[in-house]
Amino acid sequence: QGQLVESGGGLVQTGGSLRLSCAASRRTTSTYAMGWFRQAPGKEREFVATISGSGTTTSYARSVKGRFTISRDNTKNTLYLQMNSLKPEDTAVYYCAARTHTAIQTTPTLYVYWGQGTQVTVSS
Repeated sequence: QGQLVESGGGLVQTGGSLRLSCAASRRTTSTYAMGWFRQAPGKEREFVATISGSGTTTSYARSVKGRFTISRDNTKNTLYLQMNSLKPEDTAVYYCAARTHTAIQTTPTLYVYWGQGTQVTVSS
């Protein structure tokens, strides 16, 4: 079944950059849509970015648009999230997720497979 493993989180100063990676099992990725979500302490999990199975369609949360870039390399079964101009409010555990459809979605409940999460902390 699907397995997702995130990496690349860490501590960074305001204005810095991080690149998250999500390694997926072949069955998980194929041509399915994938996404990044995040959850800060005491808050609900929220949508960050999503990408279609082919990689041609993307969507971003308003709070990260212009700063974050989602991409995928289907030859490596890997999803990425390039995060630039990081702010303290970006601090959260970041999760990658995969659907069982090719179309993008922003609702967490429409994703079937989830990683264990990676911590991103942005210091002020």
